[in-house]
Amino acid sequence: MIPAAFDYLAPTTVAEALAALAEHGDDAKIMAGGQSLMPILRMRLNAPEVVIDLGRVPELTGVSKDGDFIRIGAMTTYYDVLGSDLVREHAELLVKAVTEVADPQIRHRGTLGGALVHADPAGDVGAPILALDAELVITGADGQERTVAASGFFVDLFETAVGEDELLTAVRIPTHTGWGSDYQKFVRVSHQWSIVGVAAVVRTEGGTIAEAKVALTNMGSTPLRATSVEESLVGREATAEALREVCAAVGEGTDPPSDLNGDADYRRHLAGVLTRRAVLAAAGG
Repeated sequence: MIPAAFDYLAPTTVAEALAALAEHGDDAKIMAGGQSLMPILRMRLNAPEVVIDLGRVPELTGVSKDGDFIRIGAMTTYYDVLGSDLVREHAELLVKAVTEVADPQIRHRGTLGGALVHADPAGDVGAPILALDAELVITGADGQERTVAASGFFVDLFETAVGEDELLTAVRIPTHTGWGSDYQKFVRVSHQWSIVGVAAVVRTEGGTIAEAKVALTNMGSTPLRATSVEESLVGREATAEALREVCAAVGEGTDPPSDLNGDADYRRHLAGVLTRRAVLAAAGG
């Protein structure tokens, strides 16, 4: 299907993009990589009068070291995340999750920030961002930046803390140098959205888990952090038997969807299995 007609704007600075957004308001849609927006436009599920393409704003791309953080521009593609030595060294979990995103064509066009603002709970980058305790940098119409913790960024289904007159401009990830990590994703066919996914980063000391961070994909209307499981993992040996009971409880209190891929109870069981695998792999067990 052909999209409804719209005007196309391609600003070259964040200030220009924010000015365009302020001018056109509800009649405008922001386009990052376009991998989620374009299908929506083609199916005419949304018909904006103006599309503001951020693809020509160089200040929104790139990966750099920022003190004890890695700063990733919101328009940095999955491909560039995968190619970054900084991300591999200090936030390897994100690399492992991005490797599972769709196919090479999508990874060359799709952007980290675009996926985060789209906020599909079945997307593969929300849970890693949560598990890594990332901060999201949001810029308002006045040019002022504010920072939102990942734990407060995802508000509801397809809804984030980014306001209608704001842009997500960067992601800041605390360095997790030396931590083990793993992302487990279960799908029926290759390149599918996650039926369930689990992101884990673990720091071990002498074969025992000293710290653990676990987040879940597609187990509710937003990515979820499994804080009670994290607390229970501390002090346990990194063995399958020692982790089995704790990880099996990861689905408690979650509200996963029921659909053709499986009902809610199946997803809760699957989340427990994948959590044990992810934590064990991250711990080197």
